[in-house]
Amino acid sequence: MKRKFILDVCCGLRAFWFNKHHPNTIYLDKRTREKGFDDFRPNFCIKPDMEMDFKNLKFPDKSFKLVVMDPPHIIAKPESFRMVKYYGNLTKETWKNEIKKGFDECWRVLEDYGVLIFKWNETSIKKKEVLKVIGREPLFGHPTNSKCTTHWFTFMKGCDDEA
Repeated sequence: MKRKFILDVCCGLRAFWFNKHHPNTIYLDKRTREKGFDDFRPNFCIKPDMEMDFKNLKFPDKSFKLVVMDPPHIIAKPESFRMVKYYGNLTKETWKNEIKKGFDECWRVLEDYGVLIFKWNETSIKKKEVLKVIGREPLFGHPTNSKCTTHWFTFMKGCDDEA
């Protein structure tokens, strides 16, 4: 595992990865979907290295230098439409707890001065709300006046303690 120092906790389709099989990365998702799970895109699949829920990571504290968290961001019923099939869903009643618990788990497995990249789309929940739930200020990311709906935030463990 020494060569595996990057963790993607919600890999899904691995859509933003240039190398979808990066040798230093462990790809996690809580579900596996074989090719053909979506008739519209029959070659799409969700094949994590390990099935694991980002809210309960089975790794020791401080195991990774880089953690990528691109959690579900749509409030909808499971499998209700294509985007939910690809990326998962949240519920109105539990999203705050799920995101907070997941972020805290990612923070736990991140080594000191490690970097956490957090991706969020404002389809159902505004970035301001999700950052409030996380309870940490990013080092940098999309500016607050950005017109984009997808946002990337960068956190570094230890920097917030020294600020």
